Amino acid sequence: MGEALKHGTALRDEILSPQITPLIGVYDMFSASITAKHYSGMFISGFGFAASHYGLPDIGFIAWPDIVAFVQRLRLAFPRQHLLVDIDDGYVDPEVACHVVEQLELVGASGVILEDQKRPRRCGHVDGKQVLPLDEYLDKLELVLATRRDLVVVARTDATEESEILRRAEALAATDADVLLVDGVRSIDWIREVRSVIGDKPLLFNQIAGGKSPRVSLPELQDLDVNVAIYSTPCLFAAHTAIDTALSELRLADGRLPEVIDGRGGIADALELLERNISRNHPRSVSAHA
Repeated sequence: MGEALKHGTALRDEILSPQITPLIGVYDMFSASITAKHYSGMFISGFGFAASHYGLPDIGFIAWPDIVAFVQRLRLAFPRQHLLVDIDDGYVDPEVACHVVEQLELVGASGVILEDQKRPRRCGHVDGKQVLPLDEYLDKLELVLATRRDLVVVARTDATEESEILRRAEALAATDADVLLVDGVRSIDWIREVRSVIGDKPLLFNQIAGGKSPRVSLPELQDLDVNVAIYSTPCLFAAHTAIDTALSELRLADGRLPEVIDGRGGIADALELLERNISRNHPRSVSAHA
């Protein structure tokens, strides 16, 4: 595999560096374009993709060819960004999970998150989650790990009972997964509990506005020995509020558009953002390590 294609290595190296790695949830190409101005890594959130691509909740509607096609578009537009992809339960079947991992690696994903939920699945921060028997999930995870070449693999548990969370965290830490995620962690004390049973395995923390986990800053997470922080929906929720507000104001103004001040929020501002994504505007010596 050529140097420029080792996106997994680039993400892995950053995760193992002393500084915590933030990855921002994006839901379409425009939100990704804005994110790229501020952060070096993106998280392709199942919640955001289900909402934007289908207009449906994140309960198992995503078809894997759609997520692969989205990641391919992202990689072409953002050759230097880390791209961590939520692949839910691997789309049920272990063989499908392995096929999706191969496809995502071919189109330039940096890593994937594979969860232990069983269908019907739920967003990790809502009630009603059910998990596969641990041995069944571990078998699927091991197949995915044997399939990937360079891709970072995050092993995720959605267990909710306290002793089961720790049992699964310890078991996942013993695998060759690169990173561990316990989703829906409800307190800082539980971050410490998980860290105490997983040894030196890199730990990922998922934050979602209004979710079950506490609001914690990056310096606080780093002090807790968290290595990666993903933010699933900041772009989606910001767009929800901004679009709703803009259309309400448009109606109140009887359809008169707001004035564009200093070019912000108008066509020129949007075009300047989007033109950066055209391949001829990318630096010539593109490397995932840049």
